Amino acid sequence: MKFKITFDRNTCIGAFACVAADPDRWTYADDGKVDFKDAKDEGNGIFSLIVDEADIDPHKASAEACPVYAIKIEEIPE
Repeated sequence: MKFKITFDRNTCIGAFACVAADPDRWTYADDGKVDFKDAKDEGNGIFSLIVDEADIDPHKASAEACPVYAIKIEEIPE
């Protein structure tokens, strides 16, 4: 099973909870927000990454930690 993680950078308020939850995927940016490492830039401040089920737990932790719900996770039907 695969999952799509979507990050809306425009919604981000720079709480950095995602960085604390998963510093391997999230980094502090110079503008006070975060960057989603290795994610595809889909335009308009939206970034996404496809991951396997085995790798989903840190992403779930980041999404749950975000106070403004800027990180969404959806299952990709097979």
